[in-house]
Amino acid sequence: MAPRCTASPTPPLFERKDPPAVTPSSHDPVPGPQLSRKSLLKAAALAGAAPLLLGAGTALARDTAGAPELTPECHDGDAPTIEQTEGPYFKPGSPLRTNLAVPGTRGTPLTVTGYVFGRACRPIPGVLLDFWQADTDGAYDNTGYTMRGHQFSDAQGAFTLTAIVPGLYPGRTRHIHVKLQAPGRPVLTTQLYFPGEPRNSTDTIFDPRLVMTVRQNGPGREASFDFVLDVPQSPSPSPTATGSPTASPSPSPTVSGGTWRVGASYRAGDVVTYNGVAYRCIQAHTAYAGWEPPNVPALWARI
Repeated sequence: MAPRCTASPTPPLFERKDPPAVTPSSHDPVPGPQLSRKSLLKAAALAGAAPLLLGAGTALARDTAGAPELTPECHDGDAPTIEQTEGPYFKPGSPLRTNLAVPGTRGTPLTVTGYVFGRACRPIPGVLLDFWQADTDGAYDNTGYTMRGHQFSDAQGAFTLTAIVPGLYPGRTRHIHVKLQAPGRPVLTTQLYFPGEPRNSTDTIFDPRLVMTVRQNGPGREASFDFVLDVPQSPSPSPTATGSPTASPSPSPTVSGGTWRVGASYRAGDVVTYNGVAYRCIQAHTAYAGWEPPNVPALWARI
């Protein structure tokens, strides 16, 4: 049985495990009436009586009256989120933003919320999440940055993405691409999927472990998914996030031409030198301890 996490004080959403051949679970399903990590760690925006869409048209109403008291309890050994192909449409240098839907964007509104955890099920702050997806017609913007953007998980390891439901294009089911990188750790590239999509069964890349929990909310949809990165952590329960974006700076780098420093705001194209090596910034960000250029290929390219 996959380990589970709980956190406070967000009310839970209850989920049911259906047979895998009929309903793919969103992430590490828990049988019977037990509560999964994704059930317990929903953002407040998901509260309400709207039904959940858990694949194959299953609709479950949220029962707030019977919600148990939440505690910051975790179980270590959680399986990391699986890796998937990057695909042909990734572009470095996406803008720093949580909302990919600019005024006038056509399509069904979509909000995706969730958390980023380490192996001990403790949240990780300051994780880079770079999202990209097709527009409502199934097309990717390969000249600009429409439907592209990156952000960082907050102090509780949480993230929020505002976008639209992506359209379909030949050979694929609906999906959202994402790259994640914790400070000083390798990049994880993966994809997120929607439950109940007819093409899920024919898409050769689709994996049910990456299906989001989705529900209808008026004219739009709300989805959630929690990532687990292969980041070692203490198994001890903790209500606080692992690490801190405001940690003490690393030793001062050797500077030659440019200056890399903790707390600086860098724009795409900025050039710095770290330990005698020049790097070009490929994604706008604020520098944290642990984000030194050699450690974060998602942010810096050696030149």
